[in-house]
Amino acid sequence: MTKKAVVVGANGIIGGNLISHLVELGEWEIIGLSRRGGAPSEKVSHIAVDLLDTAAAKAKLAHLTDVTHIFYAAYQDRPSWAELVPPNLAMLMNTVNAIEPIAPDLEHISLMQGYKVYGAHLGPFKTPARETDANHMPPEFNIDQQDFLEALLKGKSWTWSALRPSVVVGFALGNPMNLASVIAVYASMSKELGLPLRFPGKPGAYDSLLEMTDAGLLARATVFIATNRHCGNQAFNINNGDLFRWSEMWPKIARFFELEVAPPLPMSLNVVMTDKEDLWNRMIEKHGLAKTPYKDVSSWGFGDAVFGWDYDFFADGSRLRRAGFHEYVDTEEMFMRVFRDLRERRIIP
Repeated sequence: MTKKAVVVGANGIIGGNLISHLVELGEWEIIGLSRRGGAPSEKVSHIAVDLLDTAAAKAKLAHLTDVTHIFYAAYQDRPSWAELVPPNLAMLMNTVNAIEPIAPDLEHISLMQGYKVYGAHLGPFKTPARETDANHMPPEFNIDQQDFLEALLKGKSWTWSALRPSVVVGFALGNPMNLASVIAVYASMSKELGLPLRFPGKPGAYDSLLEMTDAGLLARATVFIATNRHCGNQAFNINNGDLFRWSEMWPKIARFFELEVAPPLPMSLNVVMTDKEDLWNRMIEKHGLAKTPYKDVSSWGFGDAVFGWDYDFFADGSRLRRAGFHEYVDTEEMFMRVFRDLRERRIIP
């Protein structure tokens, strides 16, 4: 093994899929960082660490002197945009400041961002968004994180990259940004209650133009960028390569769950799904599902955010293709694959 990776945010949808890909490649030694740690395997070890604690991070990471790559995909949520900045910037700084000075063979630091860089979360933004677009008015922790890496790089031989996926879709329980689980559990509960599948978002969101990013595709692109020197010190949009509207995708999702489609009805999932824990527990017993706590199976607030985008939401992914990465994923098939996976794991009926 010639490469040693530290994956920060190892239990998330992005970090978990990245670790799986690195294991498949077979040439990486992998250390996963997270608050709760994880089960070690032949190629993966885990460190449980609170990255908001500067002293703890320095102490627990002090032995990582042979690290070649840092893949940063950690995130902590907060109630407001301004409150997101201090913890998310501190976690990155504490990680990098603990490892970079003691790892002479460090080659690359990969920073996971997203379309928040373009102000996509604030309202209608320029589409297609491009990596060269101007920053928006702060606060924005993604930009602060990138500024930190760019300043630290001066006089150093390693490189950095900023990765900008759209909504990342894949398998991960207990994750605050898992759209596939939101849809799958919402549809399964609709079926259990004998209801048709209604799109719950804003009226304009049903017909806006969107794209997604498959978690496996993102993992492969991340490693490609991190291991090709010509990709260093720049940002990359990463998306499946196709576009869709919920008005077209929603009936296909309904068919997968053997449901009829009813007209959209704007409603907050965070509100209407609050009282559904008893229903979920009954479904677990009735269908012999894995005993997944209701709080871990879906993030209704994230669903509300995505289904509330009543404006186009996509970016130009051609820079990555020009760099030599040409993979793409069919978004419809991606959703169906993840739904099948959730069934095979007995997460949903």
